[in-house]
Amino acid sequence: MAKDAYLVGLIGSGIGPSLSPALHQREADRLGLRLLYRLIDIDTLGVRPEAVGDLVRSARDLGFDGLNITHPCKQLVLEHLDALDPQAEALGAVNTVVFDGGRATGHNTDVTGFAASFARGLPDAPLERVVQLGAGGAGAAVAHATLTLGAEHVTVVDAVPERAAALAGSLCRHFGAGRAGAAAPDALPGLLAAADGVVHATPTGMAAHPGMPFPAELLRPGLWVAEVVYRPLETELLRTARAAGCATLDGGGMAAFQAADAFRLFTGREPDGARMLADLRALTEREPADGPALAGH
Repeated sequence: MAKDAYLVGLIGSGIGPSLSPALHQREADRLGLRLLYRLIDIDTLGVRPEAVGDLVRSARDLGFDGLNITHPCKQLVLEHLDALDPQAEALGAVNTVVFDGGRATGHNTDVTGFAASFARGLPDAPLERVVQLGAGGAGAAVAHATLTLGAEHVTVVDAVPERAAALAGSLCRHFGAGRAGAAAPDALPGLLAAADGVVHATPTGMAAHPGMPFPAELLRPGLWVAEVVYRPLETELLRTARAAGCATLDGGGMAAFQAADAFRLFTGREPDGARMLADLRALTEREPADGPALAGH
């Protein structure tokens, strides 16, 4: 018999302003479910990120149905789980944990969330040559998503060259030799001149990190621009790109659709992703643009 009440939560640092509770609880209300979404902030608890294993075990013992996991615990949680789905295993990061019969299984809905957002918002975008800025946790997820969508080649650019090279190497091992490469930021002018599109996956553009990730003159008509930052929904990059004639995709879709995928994993019920996206847009319009603003939570 299907349940009608669920207890879930989010583990991470500085998650007080997270929109996840509202997104999940609103959708549960519409589906006639009772869902309580708790924030488990390691800063408030005064514990280190390495305590994520203890927190996951405590949540399981307390009867939680699942957890979302965000920065800085997405990789640290891996060793504390009983199983990983193929996407999370390939990515080496988990943002959703489902408890079932005492077992904790890790998933990654950042990948599927970005893929769904891109397919909805830029359905006809060419994907022969893609440049991606940022090789952190969000960058790894969206690079996997972009290649899954059919990109022929992704060039990863990061201020830390070793991090870009490590992600490119991981992508090639998973998707095939030659599907990804790494480059330094000073290569951006040449890369963007030849690219079909650019994915931005760094914190630049968030309220605490305003500005542009690269000079505006590198934008041109015919280049699509996809953003991962979602608070604010309209970053300076997106505003400038639209003025330059670029097709654009904001970060709201990734945030909403990863939440929808997590909701499905938690409850077994089918959420309305478009409705959750509308919720996210309404919430971001009325709330401050601080707090978690990259890759979902």
